[in-house]
Amino acid sequence: MLARIIKLAGFDVEAFTSAEAYLDSGRVAESDCLILDVDLPGMSGIELQQRLNGFSKPIPIIFVSGKMDAEIRERVLEAGAVGIFNKPFNIHSLITAIHAVGL
Repeated sequence: MLARIIKLAGFDVEAFTSAEAYLDSGRVAESDCLILDVDLPGMSGIELQQRLNGFSKPIPIIFVSGKMDAEIRERVLEAGAVGIFNKPFNIHSLITAIHAVGL
């Protein structure tokens, strides 16, 4: 549902079922921004962020979560997250955050 809404806002969107599916897709180098849930099946959003931080091209990451506590918030921000939204969130605020990364 979120992918459809973001697509309607004019962005090119591709959704993946897991962090592993994204990493295996061959699309990492083409990514301009990621919207990740902290709690993904398999590899968590935080683990994916850590893995991507080892790549040469930084990818802006916006986290959404229903389980965002102060410790997780601090951890993802220190690792470079450009936005954090607690579910439920205002979709217009998310679109603004996507625009803020230069898209």
